[in-house]
Amino acid sequence: MTTYRFTPRLALATLTLVLSATVSGAQAPAPQPDARPAGSYSGLGAESVTPEIIARFAPPALDSQVSRRIQSMLDVRGAGGGLITSSGDRMVFTWRVTGNSQVWRMDGPMRYPIQLTGGEDDTFVRAISPDDEWMVVNRDVNGQENPGLYWMDLEGGPLVEIQHKKKVQTALAFISDDSRWIYFTANDIDPASYAIYRYEKPTQKRELLFSQPGVWRVADHRTDELLLVKLLGSDQFEYHSYNLVTRKLTPLLGQGEKVRYSASFGREPGTLILQHDKRGDFYRLYEWQAGRETPISPQVAHEVDSFSIDDTRTRIAYTTNEDGYSRLHVLDAKTYQELPLPALPDAENVFAAGMSRDGRFLGIGIDGAALPPNVAFYDWNTQQLVRWRAASTPEIDTEAFAKASLETYPARDGTKIPMFVRRPKGCADALCPVVVEFHGGPEAQSQPGFSPYAQMFVDAGFIFIQPNVRGSSGYGKKWLDADNGPKRLNVITDIEDCGTYVRKAFAKDGKAPKVGVTGGSYGGYATLLAMTYFAGTYDAGVSQVGIANLVTFLENTAPYRRALRASEYGDPAKDRAALLKLSPTTYVDRLKAPLLVMQGVNDPRVPVGEALLIHEALTDRGIPSGLILFGDEGHGASKRSNQVLSIGHTIAFFEKQLR
Repeated sequence: MTTYRFTPRLALATLTLVLSATVSGAQAPAPQPDARPAGSYSGLGAESVTPEIIARFAPPALDSQVSRRIQSMLDVRGAGGGLITSSGDRMVFTWRVTGNSQVWRMDGPMRYPIQLTGGEDDTFVRAISPDDEWMVVNRDVNGQENPGLYWMDLEGGPLVEIQHKKKVQTALAFISDDSRWIYFTANDIDPASYAIYRYEKPTQKRELLFSQPGVWRVADHRTDELLLVKLLGSDQFEYHSYNLVTRKLTPLLGQGEKVRYSASFGREPGTLILQHDKRGDFYRLYEWQAGRETPISPQVAHEVDSFSIDDTRTRIAYTTNEDGYSRLHVLDAKTYQELPLPALPDAENVFAAGMSRDGRFLGIGIDGAALPPNVAFYDWNTQQLVRWRAASTPEIDTEAFAKASLETYPARDGTKIPMFVRRPKGCADALCPVVVEFHGGPEAQSQPGFSPYAQMFVDAGFIFIQPNVRGSSGYGKKWLDADNGPKRLNVITDIEDCGTYVRKAFAKDGKAPKVGVTGGSYGGYATLLAMTYFAGTYDAGVSQVGIANLVTFLENTAPYRRALRASEYGDPAKDRAALLKLSPTTYVDRLKAPLLVMQGVNDPRVPVGEALLIHEALTDRGIPSGLILFGDEGHGASKRSNQVLSIGHTIAFFEKQLR
């Protein structure tokens, strides 16, 4: 096969938002923020910005050669999992092969896939009915994150709307065991609260079941009992039992605590399976019964990342996070003894990829830096592992992909910060430019799995680094909570320390490399801080859907997110001074290096006003900057054509500024 390479240098060509200027490596002086945000705006989404502004900052076209190379890499796809019927004869799954997410069906392993949904709107399969006759899907429009809920026959045909309302999030909770009722949540009564409904499929009638104020989710169900979780913040989850017959809500756990619980019903009545870090620094699994907890996963210095239990309460699958690498375990739900898994190919990551409703089939996923994701289903009855789909790597030799090396860099207080580094082959002895990508969240984690996106930077000749600064998940509670609220002031320097270390450690013959910084969402915020607060550390930056000002962000983000994000970043009133001190707009006058900002207009998380705010502040001060707005996207590029533009302009920008 032909190995993918960015051979000619990428050119900005038609990108007229070109920047110039270089920066020194001087350390930023101690911040002295203003008393108020620089600039202001109101609202979010397309209604908050004029069509003229959207048109003015629309993405310029890319050179056709650049576009073709990115298109080729986007054709590299792993073979993910899906939802398998109880008999194991059919599977439905979501696939992006058409350029956006649609639902497909396969009538047996390695059979020809049949497309069931179509059009330009992302559509995702959520569940198969217990009778294996139909399924429930979500459909979103232009990245607005206000999906509607539909059902359709497993054979195909038209979608039947359950609920799809403007500015309302409608999400599946579960399908009843008799396939009669579809339970769902929606914030149609109050944008900041989620009510619980059920829809009778035969009559297509809807019934309101629960409407107490709050961000409520259905965590599990059994007969006439729902296990409800109320989210009070990023670190406070309350669980309640709700009786569908008496409509009585009974508190179970989490009340008055600051604990991140995850819970499902256990095998025996009155028991729960819990995941939390209340009793140590790492997440662990417990059995809960009438307030008493018994550990059921070993006490190790690694997180239990996630767990699931089938509806028959037969087996519990859980994945541990071991320094960013995933490992799969399965327990007997009655004895909690670990069960043996089938022999698997060598892989850096092994993880659970779904269960059939009756627990007979377990999806097992594998991947690695040079191994495209693949999922096979293990039949506990026959003890056979069957692969349903094959990865697609047209004209690409994935074995030539760069390995992700786990390394560390020292923070100024001596803390070792983990990072995954991918290097082009020619950079062992030569001086190569570096791109540092900070992940989103911030409660997320960069991991060393398969990434065509990362490989595009490597093929373009960049050393690609993904740090897991303090505040990332996967390293314990202390690490995760280190940046909560005003505490972020103590560790935000991890961003600067990375750039400083890279300049020294990756130098050749006494010459430091040029270093760029990028990221999306919280990673976009980190990029903006890197370019302003820590001006001089990085030579160029590309921020995607990043927060420019924490105060205006919290004031304008979607109502359902405001309370949850305030617990992570700080209270807009009580912590206002700290929020301003941590806002990139406070330090725009320091910025000297080229900066490109990208933003989806329909983003309900980070309002488009954040991108306009930083761009206006930079423009007012005569600081070189660029802005690209995607009028038909939300929190990041979803459509394939926009992904090409986003990736292409990012790499092209760094090609120009770091060479």
